Amino acid sequence: MQVTRELFNSVMVPNYNPSEVIPVRGQGSRVWDQNDKEYIDFAGGIAVNCLGHCHPALVDALKEQGDKIWHLSNVMTNEPALRLAKKITDATFADKVYFANSGAEANEAALKLARRFALDVHDTDKSQIIAFNKSFHGRTFFTVTVGGQAAYSDGFGPKPAAIDHCDYNDLAAFEALISDKTCAVMMEPLQGEGGIISASNDFIKGVRALCDKHNALLIFDEVQTGVGRTGSLYAYQELGVTPDILTTAKALGGGFPIAAMITTTNIAAHLKVGTHGSTYGGNPLACAVAEAAFDTVNTEQVLSGVKQREQLFRDGFAAINAKYDVFSEVRGKGLLLGAVLNSKFEGRARDFLVASTKHGLMSLVAGTNVIRFTPSLVIPIEDIKEGLTRFEKAVADVING
Repeated sequence: MQVTRELFNSVMVPNYNPSEVIPVRGQGSRVWDQNDKEYIDFAGGIAVNCLGHCHPALVDALKEQGDKIWHLSNVMTNEPALRLAKKITDATFADKVYFANSGAEANEAALKLARRFALDVHDTDKSQIIAFNKSFHGRTFFTVTVGGQAAYSDGFGPKPAAIDHCDYNDLAAFEALISDKTCAVMMEPLQGEGGIISASNDFIKGVRALCDKHNALLIFDEVQTGVGRTGSLYAYQELGVTPDILTTAKALGGGFPIAAMITTTNIAAHLKVGTHGSTYGGNPLACAVAEAAFDTVNTEQVLSGVKQREQLFRDGFAAINAKYDVFSEVRGKGLLLGAVLNSKFEGRARDFLVASTKHGLMSLVAGTNVIRFTPSLVIPIEDIKEGLTRFEKAVADVING
């Protein structure tokens, strides 16, 4: 069978419009397509490939567990899941872990837990969920409604109720919205899809204080920021604010689908036997790979290396901008960075992505005005330099039409 981009159009549901490029193998931060053209990967599978492609620790874990046991269902527990859960709780505020397959599923579990907790501990009136405009929390109907982008949730009929939004970093608007009827507040400590926007110190601390005042649970969606992406194991650890529930996915498995919702013993107690579940969640194969990824990332060497690499990217973007004047700013933290296009290039982020691909560089966008970069946390320095050289050529191409 000949596998081409045209085959996609004939066999796949048309909700995606993928690139013409079909990668077939990867090593570290480099990828090769069907024609053996090489690309440097500054996209990281949208902040998933935290250790690049085919990292030996992940490959070894996959092979070793693949020869043991793959799947059991949650009628029985398994060793990799228990080891991984222990490591996550040892490294975070949490006491308890629930495993799922994706960030959306972890967020769905977090929201259901928050509603259940409010019903059990307070009363039926306490059901409001507050989230923020331009946020992204997944594509299930509950999570896409909580996500603050109507374009993703409109057109599917009546939405889940008692969900309200206000602007990120607007503490006054948030204070006006929250009340004793609020059961939970869901937020990204650094908005990803919404444009790589960091929370201000006053805002994030104010949100925590108002949640405490109104007995609302604070849920941090760290699907994109978690597992080393910002230079700490989880972003909350450098913000001086601890959530009640946290969700983690993407980089947790280094490319293997796995997610987790983590929380305290007191809150977790409200998901009693039978109240929630997942057939694949916490399966031994996923947990074994995730354990290897977690162990590799959660070291001083890797986490400090993220901050060192961030500076190299920022210096590179500054040099490109000094020559071409395309960015108004570079936002983000660690290796979750967004180059914001200035007024001359407004709305043209995709043009830069397409030009980058032509020059052998994989990048991303966050909306129409931000070029997003989420490379491997251990990307070699020489790959950063070469990737920035290719990106500069792409920038020149867009400018020269």
